[in-house]
Amino acid sequence: MSVEKGSAFLLKVGDGGTPVVYATVAGMRTTQMSINGEPVNVTHKDSGGWRELLSGAGVRSVSVSGAGVFTGSAAETRLRSNALGGSLDDYELAFESGAKMRGRFLVARLDYAGDYNGERNYTLALESSGEVVAL
Repeated sequence: MSVEKGSAFLLKVGDGGTPVVYATVAGMRTTQMSINGEPVNVTHKDSGGWRELLSGAGVRSVSVSGAGVFTGSAAETRLRSNALGGSLDDYELAFESGAKMRGRFLVARLDYAGDYNGERNYTLALESSGEVVAL
């Protein structure tokens, strides 16, 4: 696996259409993704003192967070509307290698901040709902 630029890790939001067209959430300076799994423990007395987990079981989720400079783009406006409405929407994570992940996410947090004589910035957190697929 080759080294990839952090700036090429893009968060995109769908337009609500069919087929979905994705737009990059502009102004993002940092992005982070976590793939989480809650294992199902099937340890029993014949496990020899070692924990055993059930493959393919449990709850999986993807969490995405990011921070950036507010630009007022249409994608940022849609993201804010989703946050205010508590709405699930289609999102895409795109990487420099061309790999992509898509799924439905809820905006779990959207914070805005700004300093006098500085730019307005934001931080966000998304939580997956349903399957997230790698393309």
